[in-house]
Amino acid sequence: MATLLMLPPQSAKTRDWAARVAAALPALTVVVAETEAEAARAAPGAEAAFGTLPPALVRTAAKLRWLQAPQAAPPAGYYTPELIAHPVVVTNFREIYNDHIAAHIMAFVLAFARGLHYYVPRQLRREWRPEPLDSGVVHLPEASALVVGLGGIGAETARLAAAFGMRVTGVDARRREAPPGVLKLDGPDALDSLLPLADFVILTVPHTPATEGFMHRARFQRMKRSAFLINIGRGMTTRLDDLVAALRAGEIAGAALDVYEQEPLPADHPLWTLPNVLLTPHTAGFGPFLDDRRFEILLDNCRRFLAGQPLRNVVDKARWF
Repeated sequence: MATLLMLPPQSAKTRDWAARVAAALPALTVVVAETEAEAARAAPGAEAAFGTLPPALVRTAAKLRWLQAPQAAPPAGYYTPELIAHPVVVTNFREIYNDHIAAHIMAFVLAFARGLHYYVPRQLRREWRPEPLDSGVVHLPEASALVVGLGGIGAETARLAAAFGMRVTGVDARRREAPPGVLKLDGPDALDSLLPLADFVILTVPHTPATEGFMHRARFQRMKRSAFLINIGRGMTTRLDDLVAALRAGEIAGAALDVYEQEPLPADHPLWTLPNVLLTPHTAGFGPFLDDRRFEILLDNCRRFLAGQPLRNVVDKARWF
């Protein structure tokens, strides 16, 4: 027998998941800790856990061998020094958003390519004013996209962009072989040399010590003046003050963001009123089936854990992904 500890806080969803896992896997004892005190009592005997494990529990969880993180990319602070030093294997919920977020990215790409960032504000003003003939359009079969982060979301984005005829290149810290649709794959050290070549720079990277603030003014200045930035990964990767300065200086043509350094984005932030900016309120991952996908990963990893098989979505704890 092994024990899976469901860490607090609990919800109707996590209680339901616990009941379903227990019913499907009688060899696994599932303990639902409603309070921190209950978690503290159960942690020393647990071999597996789901949720967020604070440092105090890490120090007492001597038997813990697997921790399922409750998000695809947990927020900064999840991977504490204590958790990184502990031998526990951590897995996450990556891959569940691939189709939803890739579609959101392509909505931004198509909006810029067809000039919707001009026409939506004019619609609100009831203003009939076309751009000059044959202008305000990006012909996608002649355009290039640089996808920074070729995990599941980035790979699906690359596939869709290639289907529109775009030339897609990619940068990734871990992947070694280019996924379908990507003509060339490089490591992060190639980013500065690739930025001047792209019409769309698409960020899907997680927030890690290496990516925090990595898109800054000097990198915006390396982009084409006609290029667009799309950030759909994590807000802390892009310095918004630098982005505003680059947009106002005409150093890039526009930006579309779903994530921000500060969320909610303050109502008085300059991005709200810049004419070449598209904003959505961290909704790119919205779509059906997400909880079904989360539970399927949890249950599959429980089965793998009991069988001594490799777990899905193993994280490099020191790099947070």
